[in-house]
Amino acid sequence: MRNRLKRTKGLCGCSSPCCPYHSSCSLFSWFDEDIWTYIARFLDGKSLVKLALTSKWFYNVIMHDCVWKFACLRDLQVPDLSHVSFDWAKLYASAFDGSHSFLFRQQDKHLDWMRVGAFFFHSQEALLTDKLNLPVRIVKEKTIEKMLEACGSCLLRNIKTGIWIADLQLVRCPACNLDTCEGTMQMLDARHIELFLSEGFHDGSWEYELIGTHKIEKNVRGASAAIFDVKHLKDFQSTGIFNLKTWVGIPSDLQPKAIIAFHAVAVNTNLQKNEGILVKYHTMKAGANGDIVSIRISQQLL
Repeated sequence: MRNRLKRTKGLCGCSSPCCPYHSSCSLFSWFDEDIWTYIARFLDGKSLVKLALTSKWFYNVIMHDCVWKFACLRDLQVPDLSHVSFDWAKLYASAFDGSHSFLFRQQDKHLDWMRVGAFFFHSQEALLTDKLNLPVRIVKEKTIEKMLEACGSCLLRNIKTGIWIADLQLVRCPACNLDTCEGTMQMLDARHIELFLSEGFHDGSWEYELIGTHKIEKNVRGASAAIFDVKHLKDFQSTGIFNLKTWVGIPSDLQPKAIIAFHAVAVNTNLQKNEGILVKYHTMKAGANGDIVSIRISQQLL
């Protein structure tokens, strides 16, 4: 490839390299464009933007949807399994520009966050739980509250399929409004990849709704939360989440930990001696009768 590139002109011009004969020029432009599309596979988002801004020709090449689709799937580490409603360049920006859900609302309650990763919903059923032990019980009661009371887990339907992004948020506990609050409330915050580009999210018409709570009034070793695609609950990667020794850390390690699988996500923070935790489950729908596009599981120390 190096010998071939030596025959081209420099890259300082405002257009692609050209030759005096129209027919061979067109063929050479296609060849050159194919090379740069391949090179783009090795560039991160910032480098792609910088390259696109060098000239109109590079802009047209780099802003192809296929370039940003590859970059998005590569950096999120998910397979190409879904249809999306927005340009991949916009999806990439919304996923990697540092945005998280508390940037748009309730900024005063937010303390810190970390990106966990991305996972995939194949089916429209999700299992939410604050327990990370086998065997997993799926109790199909009439209400979510009864499910939580019976086993500390609940089953959700009408999940929007596709790529989901998960973050671990640290927010002020709702029991106080002190600026000195150290943040005794952590939250597993998962959203569909298209959420931040949706008009209903930005205009505030889509709101989070409390769907259930689970109170544990005894000493709890760790604040845990997990979301599973029910269809893939028995997959090797999903069941690996229950092997806590591989990822939660030793009991004295109080730093939050997280794990991601193709169809699941989980977080855990080891706790010092306590009086229990209150777990809250929130969901956001795409309109009154729409699919669920975001899920929050929070743990607050009692």
